[in-house]
Amino acid sequence: MSSSDVDIEKLGYGKQDAESQTNSEALEEYSAAASAALVRKQDLRIVPLSAGIYLLCYLDRSNIGNAKVLNAETHNDLLSETHMTSFQYTIALMVFLIAYAIFEIPSNYFLKRLSPSRWIAFLMLLWGALTMGIGGTHSYAAVTVTRFLLGAFEAGLFPGLVYYTTFWYRTEERSMRVAIILASATLAGAFGGALAYGVGHMNQTGGLSAWRWLFILEGIPSVLSSILVFFFLPDYPETAGWLTEDEKKLASQRLKGNASLGSSKSMTWEDAKETLTDWRLYAHYAIYFGISTPFSSLSLFTPSITAGLGYTSLRANLMTVPPYAAAYVVTIAVAWSADHFNARALHSAALALIGAAGFIASAVLPPTAYLPRYGCLIVAASGSFACIPPLLGWLSSNVYTTSAAGLAIALNISFGAPGQIVGVWIYKANEAKRGYPTGHWTNAGLLLFVAVGCVLLWEYYRRLNRAIRREGVEGRLYKL
Repeated sequence: MSSSDVDIEKLGYGKQDAESQTNSEALEEYSAAASAALVRKQDLRIVPLSAGIYLLCYLDRSNIGNAKVLNAETHNDLLSETHMTSFQYTIALMVFLIAYAIFEIPSNYFLKRLSPSRWIAFLMLLWGALTMGIGGTHSYAAVTVTRFLLGAFEAGLFPGLVYYTTFWYRTEERSMRVAIILASATLAGAFGGALAYGVGHMNQTGGLSAWRWLFILEGIPSVLSSILVFFFLPDYPETAGWLTEDEKKLASQRLKGNASLGSSKSMTWEDAKETLTDWRLYAHYAIYFGISTPFSSLSLFTPSITAGLGYTSLRANLMTVPPYAAAYVVTIAVAWSADHFNARALHSAALALIGAAGFIASAVLPPTAYLPRYGCLIVAASGSFACIPPLLGWLSSNVYTTSAAGLAIALNISFGAPGQIVGVWIYKANEAKRGYPTGHWTNAGLLLFVAVGCVLLWEYYRRLNRAIRREGVEGRLYKL
């Protein structure tokens, strides 16, 4: 064989290799394009509807804060007409959260057992009707009982929606979608404040006080929307009639080993035991406890905080809009960045620090420094809300079965319930003229705890990953 023959053979083999590599790259590019198109198609169907559902839920749970100050100067507010003291009002807030903690885990079980569309529609119908019912209450007992039932039926929604995303999206795709859903809470806060301002002018229309109209008008959309959710919320990729067979196969392939499956069996005791004894998850739960107090207190007391900045009851509701609007933008931006850089822990830590700084500044500024303290409220709200979606994405990316995901997410949010109960007590009515120092310092301390907890758990996972690589053990690396 001549040297020229050898060169020709080498050239031929090189040409085949190049063609094979080109075909492989083209196939990968096609697969990536098809996957991206599938995700966009899912987003259009799932994300706006899920965000809308949570917006209505949050509107119905937090409007009691608006009702507390609405037309207070004419004694047509919630407390005056139901003869409630500030202490009794706080109890009414707390029983909601007790029910919330009790019913979160059972609700995620039924979501998988009965299907997301049926279960969420059922919850919406009942919490909407209960919200309207609060508009007809005349006593502390009636408000308290209704709030407990409202908490029982709203309990399953947020953990349910977070769990629901694991059926449709890969680990690196969830934080952004959860953020859009959660950010609808800030949108509800802004919208709720503006709506309360408008409804406040309906005082005594039809013989009803404005706060009663607020509950009635905000409960109706949830009742009506439950019908749409029943028919239009898709359950799982495997059963989605609007996906082609090829798209269903692609969905199954891209989610394999990376998400929950609609076809998976319901949770068994062995599944529950394995998740309950996975002790590293309790670090996630403890961190979520820390963020729950700022989340709860801002949700319920932002109208009171703004009223303490020198605004009247109607104006105080309107002035809740900018903090929530800013928090909405920041939450979306941070979640995108956390997913893009695959760095959820550090994003949550950074935003927790920013939120803590806002609360600390609010606490140390003079009570009469209204404008600077209002700016600090915007910073505090943005940091507090924005660190939550990466935390939830971080947790869900570090559990690997359908059963574990459902239980761990519900447990995580249940652990947050005691933190939310703390949140209803820290903004004391007798501290309004002093600028609510107890509330601000408590939230600042807990956000610092969240930041430190995120960094410590991040470092722990880094060490575990180094050990896994060093020992050559087959298995998943922990997500950071």
